Amino acid sequence: MSSKDESIFSKEALLSTKPGKDIVKQALFKSKGYRQFDKYKKDAEEEFPKFAKRFAEDLLKEIKSDPNPSDTQEKFAVEVGSKQITLEKSQITEVKKKIENYEIILDRVLRILNSNFVKMTFPVFNALYDASSQHFDDTIDNKKRTDIIDGHIIAIDLSEPMDRIMDKDEDVDFLDDYKLMNPYILKLARDKIASGGQTVLEEFERGFKDARIGQYIDFKLKTNPKSITEEEMIQCYKKYRAVMGTAGKNMTLARFPLGEIFYLGMAKAAESVGCGNEIEDSIKNKFVKIPSWPLYYSLLTDSVQKGFEFTMKKSELYLNEARLALELLPQNFSHRDFLEFLFLTVEHYNAFWFNQLQKEKLWNEFTSKIPR
Repeated sequence: MSSKDESIFSKEALLSTKPGKDIVKQALFKSKGYRQFDKYKKDAEEEFPKFAKRFAEDLLKEIKSDPNPSDTQEKFAVEVGSKQITLEKSQITEVKKKIENYEIILDRVLRILNSNFVKMTFPVFNALYDASSQHFDDTIDNKKRTDIIDGHIIAIDLSEPMDRIMDKDEDVDFLDDYKLMNPYILKLARDKIASGGQTVLEEFERGFKDARIGQYIDFKLKTNPKSITEEEMIQCYKKYRAVMGTAGKNMTLARFPLGEIFYLGMAKAAESVGCGNEIEDSIKNKFVKIPSWPLYYSLLTDSVQKGFEFTMKKSELYLNEARLALELLPQNFSHRDFLEFLFLTVEHYNAFWFNQLQKEKLWNEFTSKIPR
C-alpha cells in the first residue's frame, strides 16, 4: 500500500462519498473522534521528520558497525527465503561504501517512508499506545513508547524496499542500496521492539513469519493466477492482518484482553484497506491486480464489473469485523471515538476508489487482460 496520493482526503474527495460526508460533518462540529484524530495527525506531522532522522542515524550505525556484511546478507536471504532481495557477494563492498554516508542514507530512508500507509500508521500507533497506557495506568516511559512505536513502523516500512526490489517499478536506481539496507532495517526494528519485553518480541516474530507466508503465497499466485482459491486469498491477506494486527496488539505490550481487541480491530481494518488498495492499484495499472479479490471474484462470476462489486462487499465485511472490536472495548475507553473515526476514514478510502473505478469505465480493458 504505497499510494502517495493524498487528494483522497481533500474536501472535494470527502464530499464524493457517504463516509467522507460524515467525516466533513464531524470536522465541522468538532466531534470527539475528529478532535482526537486531528490531534494525533498534527502531532505525527511534527514528529515524523524526527522519526525519519532517528531511523537514518540508527540505520547508519548498524551498517557501519557490521564486521561481516556478507554474512548478514546471507542470513537475511535464508530468513526471508529469497536471494532476490539481497546483493551478490561481489557487490557488497561497493554499495556499503556508497551508503555509509548520512545524507545518502537519509535520502533512501525518506524514499521508503514516502508512503501514505506508513505515514497514516504513525499517528494510529501513537494513539493506540496512549490508549493502552491510560487503560492500564502505566508509569510514563517515553523511551519505551518511542522504541515500540518506531520499531513497528520500521518493521512495516521494510515491506516498501522489498516490494520495490521485487516489482522493479519504482526507485530502480536505488534497489541495490535497498538490498544492502534490508537486513539492518529488520535488526533495528527487532532491537527497538525488544524494549517491550520478550512477549512483545515473540508476538512480533510470529506476525513477521505470518506476513512472509502471505507474501510467499502472493508471489506464488502471480505465477499461476487462475489457480486462485478463497483459502489462498485468505492466506495471502496475512501480509495485511499479521503486520497491522500484531502491531496493534503490541501497542498494549501484548496484554490481554485489550491486546487481542486491538489485534482484531487493526487486522480487519488493514484487510479492508487491502481491498481498497487492490481497486486503486488496478485503476492506476490499467489491469486487475494479481492476485487480488477483484481477480478472484471476476474469475468466479466471469464478469470484471461484478468482481469489483463483490470486492467492495468483502471490504465491508472486513470493516464490520473491525467495528466489532469497538463493541469489545472496555466501558468508557478513552480512544473509542478515535477508532470509530479511523474506521470511517478506511470506509471513505475504499468508497472513493470504487467511485473512481465507476468513472474510469475500464471494464473492457480489464477484461482483455484477465488471465485465461
